[in-house]
Amino acid sequence: MNENIQGLIDKAPEIIMTYGMKIILAFAVYLIGKWVAKAVASLLEKGMASRKVDATIISFTKNIVYYAMFTMVIIAALGQLGVQTASFVAIIGAAGLAIGFALQGSLANFAAGVLLILFRPFKLGDFVEAGGASGVVKDVSIFSTILTTGDNKTVTISNASVMGGNITNYSTQPERRVDFTVGVGYGADLNLVRKELEAIANSDDRVLIDKGITIGVAELADSSVNFAFRIWTKTENYWPLYFSTNEQIKLRFDQAGIEIPFPQMDVHVSKEN
Repeated sequence: MNENIQGLIDKAPEIIMTYGMKIILAFAVYLIGKWVAKAVASLLEKGMASRKVDATIISFTKNIVYYAMFTMVIIAALGQLGVQTASFVAIIGAAGLAIGFALQGSLANFAAGVLLILFRPFKLGDFVEAGGASGVVKDVSIFSTILTTGDNKTVTISNASVMGGNITNYSTQPERRVDFTVGVGYGADLNLVRKELEAIANSDDRVLIDKGITIGVAELADSSVNFAFRIWTKTENYWPLYFSTNEQIKLRFDQAGIEIPFPQMDVHVSKEN
């Protein structure tokens, strides 16, 4: 027993030198690695902030990067102590894979949210059609986009659904074209119809005359001659002009005696003797 204790005492300097150096190296790897992880996360945060990326995305991404690097630092430090890290890495990889499969829907929404904020197909306040709904964009979060419809309903759409289809943004252009299909009877004077439509366009200050006015016969339908009537206006005037122009078409056509055909049904009643 005394010989074993004496042997350990004799080997103590060698043990201290060997394992002490490993402990010091592991501690140094930990401190330096942790500093590098914080520095990289901070640089990423500043870079994303300079691009005006959403604050929620910045915070989330920063944390992911930091903890991913910090995990690598811990593994490297354990390796310096002589710990076999291969199995440890395998366990982490398997856990990450399982979590990824379990949260693949959420991760897809997160990735789509990052793309929405980076590429900015729309911004807050834009009127868009996306993900099967249309409305004003109120918020773009990590996992979903929130729209407010014209009748003041709140619609929450997953970001994956938004990015997975076409996005129509009605607010990006300062001017929009207002299209009408105006049907008149086959007995109507086409020149008179054209004259009335021109008068309607010229009488409204919201119509951008310099952008041109399109008036032409678009279709000889079953019960009507359909005119294509197209005018331009400022984007904010689109709906007011659309509604008032429809009203003016009806009023002026009535005054001019131009028939606007509508579906009719003739009923024949026969009297039996």
